[in-house]
Amino acid sequence: MDDFAVPLSELTERIHRFQQTLQAHDIDAALILQNTDLYYFSGTIQQSFLFIPAQGEPILMTRKSFERALGESALPIIAPLKSPKDVPRTLAEHGIAPPARLGLELDVLPVQLYQGIGQIFPHAELVDVSHDIRTVRSVKSEYELGLIAEAAHFSDQVFSHVSGICREGMAEVALAGAIEGFARTLGHQGTVRMRLWGSEMFYGHLMAGPDAAAPSFLASPTGGKGLSAATAQGAGFHRIGRHQPILIDYVFAWKGYLADQTRIFSIGPIADELIRAHEDMLLLEAEIMSWIRPGISAGSIYEKAIDWTNRKGYADSFMGSGDQRVRFIGHGVGLELDEYPFFAKGQQTVVQENMVVAIEPKLIFPGKGVVGIENTFRVTAKGLVPFTQFPDGIQLL
Repeated sequence: MDDFAVPLSELTERIHRFQQTLQAHDIDAALILQNTDLYYFSGTIQQSFLFIPAQGEPILMTRKSFERALGESALPIIAPLKSPKDVPRTLAEHGIAPPARLGLELDVLPVQLYQGIGQIFPHAELVDVSHDIRTVRSVKSEYELGLIAEAAHFSDQVFSHVSGICREGMAEVALAGAIEGFARTLGHQGTVRMRLWGSEMFYGHLMAGPDAAAPSFLASPTGGKGLSAATAQGAGFHRIGRHQPILIDYVFAWKGYLADQTRIFSIGPIADELIRAHEDMLLLEAEIMSWIRPGISAGSIYEKAIDWTNRKGYADSFMGSGDQRVRFIGHGVGLELDEYPFFAKGQQTVVQENMVVAIEPKLIFPGKGVVGIENTFRVTAKGLVPFTQFPDGIQLL
């Protein structure tokens, strides 16, 4: 068994909770294909079909690499698979009849693959279980919380490294490369996974001054010009000057799990209005920490934050500028960067103990830059407890 293997007890508990949702919705089984969900339930991302029945043992059917799947996954039943067409035969060999109702990850499954599964199981009703999967994944185990705590510890080290390498006149992309290289030496996996269609990210966003206020396609309050229209976000060729807010919004990815953190740096002091705006975002973060408790709806937290910022006079700059504003102030974090819950307009998801959330109140000022904060928190019975510990104030270099 691989030294990094997810313990069987962990996988068993995850599968059991998911099976309860299958039973509640009269779904006979689910077929898991997406890499993140596959890893969550099996401990491997080798090219596989994971069949989870509503009752009984799951079967991991692996095409490539079967040998690695045997070493990486603690699941007791792992079978080789030459072709997806062999899935029903493999199930039959293990005494499992074709399901009448089969759950799939329809939020991410390509249409061609969906149609192929329909041909493999021609008599099955194919139903969506993506919401159920994401709901199960939203509440973290102690095992997961431990890995997120480790990711946050490394994230703090990355931010501590900035002051020793940031220099006036550096291109944003040069500073980004130096920071990211250091993160790799700590064990950053490089890949930052997101679920939303069309969303992609490298390590995060690093932008300085007015360029940080440039909007982008990404569902994020910050964008940045990036290096070309082919990426259209993040660090670009802009050279960092004095008295500019330098936004660093980075994700540390450790053994699959993420910690999300934003800090503002500057070479020399920035304008007083930006300092006040940043301090107000720290005050708002403290308010949000006092509001979030198990049992409260995520959408109500967003509405409270909007009311607070409107009263402070930030209606046109909170979480974006003008009509480019995003309608959320935080999100769940785990194996993906956009997990449940979303602290967004109209969201009815109920906050639960041991969810992990990133809260990111930010202000965007076109022509000037971005200020604000982001930390990753554990939801406890008494409120939010931060994983990320680097000082919240503007860091003068």
